[in-house]
Amino acid sequence: MRFGQSPVDRHQRAGIGMTSARTRQRLVSQLQENGVSHPRVLEVMANTPRHLFLDQALSHRAYEDTALPIGHNQTLSRPYTVARMSELLLSSGKAEKVLEVGTGSGYQTSVLAQLVPRLFTMERIEPLLNRARTRLQGMGITNVVYRHGDGYAGWPDREPFDGIMVTAAPAEVPKALQWQLAEGGCMVIPVGTGEQHLLKITRSGNYFAKQKVEAANFVPLLNGLS
Repeated sequence: MRFGQSPVDRHQRAGIGMTSARTRQRLVSQLQENGVSHPRVLEVMANTPRHLFLDQALSHRAYEDTALPIGHNQTLSRPYTVARMSELLLSSGKAEKVLEVGTGSGYQTSVLAQLVPRLFTMERIEPLLNRARTRLQGMGITNVVYRHGDGYAGWPDREPFDGIMVTAAPAEVPKALQWQLAEGGCMVIPVGTGEQHLLKITRSGNYFAKQKVEAANFVPLLNGLS
């Protein structure tokens, strides 16, 4: 895939009933009303076929701004969350090489892959990872490296990363992930048990500046493999 081109056009045509221009524009309008403003993020959200990441029984709800189940006690994040976290990650400036912790369905992965040149994604639940890989490869997305691994440990043999996005919530920020950020790099991560907040963490030398962005609601980040 050449960076900057959308690989999903043929899938839009295949699902025209769910991905009509009107349906997609309504979603983009909702995102804008909720404060998402990055033009490239909005473009990618409009052009990514979210229904492909859901079981057929739920595909008719794909363009609602809500989280939906994907099995294994995991969820597909609401479009606003995907767009907002992507926007925050890009706001740091340089995002050439990015780590995603929590591949899940692959929806967030597919959005990030259209926004950054090099994406590394890891997932602790192997069936989800394999399904996501198959989906993305079928969409023509080729700039993603996949790993079945424990997100708390990150991906040390591929560090440093300009950006790290975590799509499940630990009780505290994993220190291993912080240290895998490049100088000036940015991490976007939900943190907390019970009450959660989305944080943006920026590295400057050995100092990590934490900005509390907004309330969040994610499944917990768990140790180990499944």
